[in-house]
Amino acid sequence: MTFAGKYEFESDENYDDFVKKIGLPADKIEMGRNCKIVTEVVQNGNDFTWTQHFPGGRTTTNSFTIDKEADMETMGGRKFKATVKMEGGKIVADFPNYRHTAEISGGKLVEISTSSGVVYKRTSKKIA
Repeated sequence: MTFAGKYEFESDENYDDFVKKIGLPADKIEMGRNCKIVTEVVQNGNDFTWTQHFPGGRTTTNSFTIDKEADMETMGGRKFKATVKMEGGKIVADFPNYRHTAEISGGKLVEISTSSGVVYKRTSKKIA
């Protein structure tokens, strides 16, 4: 499965419940609400660079290789180590307090994060 491309935020579901569940501070919750994030994925085989560009110029980049431990950063800025896996065509990563999956479905990037039964879904359309 190829993930390479640039994707722009299109819609999300359950944002507020999810970010409160994982303990994001109020200022970051407000900043992320309906945020037109552009996600850029560079893929070379099992090597990925996953960059999220936020309005105002803030950028978060995670580089990883499938099945190898990597230094990662959460949407709240917390650093941690994780081993990203590929399961049934989906990228799967266990963050400190949630599980994140990403897949291409209907030409769109669909990301689902789950924490203690609370599910957040973000869909982004391909723009490049």
